[in-house]
Order: sequence, then structure tokens, then C-alpha cells
Amino acid sequence: MKTHLLFLFPLLLTPLAHADIAVATNDGHIELVNGAPTPLKKPTPDTLAVIDFSSGTPKLVSEIEGVPGSVIGPPFSVVVTPDEHYALVTACMKVDPADPTKQTEDNRLTVVDLTTTPPHIVNTATTGKGPAGFALNRAGTLALVANRGDGTISIFTVNGSNVRPAGSLTIGNATSALGTVAITPDGKHALVSRDGDNLVTLLDIDTSGAAPVVKLAGRDLRTGFRPYGIDITRDGHYAVVGDVGYGNGDLDTIALVDLQASPARVVDIVPVPQTPEGVKLSPDGQYCVVVTQDGSNKVTTSPFYHEHGQLLLFKILDGKFSLAASAPIGHWSQGAAFSADGKTILVCNMVEKNLQAFTWDATTLHDTGAVIPLHGGPAAIATAQK
Repeated sequence: MKTHLLFLFPLLLTPLAHADIAVATNDGHIELVNGAPTPLKKPTPDTLAVIDFSSGTPKLVSEIEGVPGSVIGPPFSVVVTPDEHYALVTACMKVDPADPTKQTEDNRLTVVDLTTTPPHIVNTATTGKGPAGFALNRAGTLALVANRGDGTISIFTVNGSNVRPAGSLTIGNATSALGTVAITPDGKHALVSRDGDNLVTLLDIDTSGAAPVVKLAGRDLRTGFRPYGIDITRDGHYAVVGDVGYGNGDLDTIALVDLQASPARVVDIVPVPQTPEGVKLSPDGQYCVVVTQDGSNKVTTSPFYHEHGQLLLFKILDGKFSLAASAPIGHWSQGAAFSADGKTILVCNMVEKNLQAFTWDATTLHDTGAVIPLHGGPAAIATAQK
């Protein structure tokens, strides 16, 4: 595996564990052509980038080639273990070997050791068809993968770098188009987005036995049109769901789900600009950033095209959203990540192939002007869920 080491500094002479890092998976085989994701005629390798937040200014530590990734699907296709030792990455789509002008479903999960310089692949696993977003429980022992191509959840036990299949659960058929999974902090429940049939499905999880048991809880939520990204507050009170709609120029929505209500229910829905691709809660759960493409991924002649996307920041209080700030971002933007102190936000700009840095002081959302260039388009980004 060829490796690019773009930045090295003294911190990385020791293991990365507990360094306050983010990990981004970057698609090198797809570009946006006339508003459509299109395989590159000369694809470059997909990459994995490690970014360090500990100095207060995010810095790229390393970027390695050979970790399969995909911009197709919600930007939740990478997770980091609680000890920050490993990153797990799924690849939803790949260039079709039989026809390089098309894409076909992938089925790979890759485990990367982050404690070495450079990081390196240590394990792989096979998922269902088209693995998209997925989640790791707070104990770092269970991973659930949403398979976009066959309507199933792949279940894996995790022990460090050892990722083993532990069954699957059928959620719907292939047309249900599963998006991502979010596991509650207590590890007892999960939410699965289904943008093909406009549902969010609640799951029950039991890890007390020799093998994990994951089953339908018998509760489906209707958060809006085409629910996609999901994140859950660290106290387990609320979940935020981004509803990406049908890409026809209308406003889309985000929804707030009260998970402490019995049964869990949607308690607030607010409009946002087109295609809220990424949603991410601050570490304290008081704020949510929403990455909206706002037509920046459309052809320039479209009446719904805008020159840039929008990053929105909402405050969450008493079961309600209130808009706190907004700022312009790049084109076809994907996910976002907070630093551990909640003061720095990174946004994935797919077309620009960079990470855009913002600061937030509970009053002002500030574009620092700093960007981190990458060798592929950042499709997903994550930090450790502790």
C-alpha cells in the first residue's frame, strides 16, 4: 500500500491514542459532472486522513492510500474506536470492473490501526450489499452497518482490530435504501434511516449474552421526506435526523426525536436549505451543525443552483431547535465533526477536496479561512464517541 505523509509533527512520534483526532475517508474515484456523481476516467486511490485537534488548530497528520471509501450514502461511513486506536471504514460503491463508466455495489469494511506512523490496514470484513452509514457502541464492542443495497443491517462484534460477523437483521427490501445507524449511549437501542420509504426504524439491542441480539422494536418514526443522517446526544435524550428530500429545489427539513419519551417520538421539525447531507451534535449536546448542499451540487443552469452550500448551527433547548448561526461552505459538502471541546468544526467539501475549519464560541460561528487539502473528496468524517 502506497502512503502519503502530508504532515508530521512531534505529537505523532508517539501513538495517536487520546490525541483528540478526527478521521476522514476520501473518495478518489468519483467526481461531480453536470450535477451527477460520475466515475473519473483516471481514478486515484481512495484515502484515509487523520486530523489532530489537540493544538486548537486542526492539522493533517497523515493521509494513506488504499482504504476503500465512497461518497455515495450518508457521510457516516467511518467510525473511530473509543480509545482512538482504530478506524473502521465502509465502502458503499466502487467503480464497476466490467464497465469503468459506472459504479457497482461494494461490500467491504476496513479496519485501520491509527497508533502507528503511518496508520495501516490491519483487518477487513465483508458486509451486505452497499454498506453505507454505520455505528459503533460506546463500549467499542458492537458495530451495526446499514446495507443500502439489500435492506439489511450487518452485525459485527468488535475487539480491538478483531471485527467478526455476528449475523444480520432484515429491515426492509432493497428499495428501502437504508442510510445510516445510530446507537444510543446505553447501547440498548439504535435508529436506522430508510430514505427509500421515508422511515426511521427503532431497534432493540441486547449484548448481555454470548452473542449480541439485535431486533426490531416495533416502532417506526416519520421524521420527513428521505431521512438520511442521524446523530444522538451523549446523554441519550435526543436524536437529530436530516431529511434530504427529493432534490427538486424545495426546502428540506431536520427533525428532533425525543428518545426519553415513551414511546420515542418526533418533537420538532424545522426547514433547512436543500439536501441536509450531514448532521452532527456538539459534545455537550446543546448544538447541532447541519451541512446543507443548498443546490451547490446541481448544474449551474439549474434554477435551484447556488454557488456554495450552507453550514447551519442550531441550539437545542427544551425539545426545540433555534437557529444560532450560519456560514457558507463549499460544493457538494458532506459531513462535519466537532473537536472534543466543541470549539472547532470541520466540514467535508467534496468538490474542493478539502476540510474547511470553523470555530464556535457559543456566540459566533467563524470561518477561520484555513482548509486542509486532501487527495480525494472527503466523503465522511468522525471522531471517537466517548
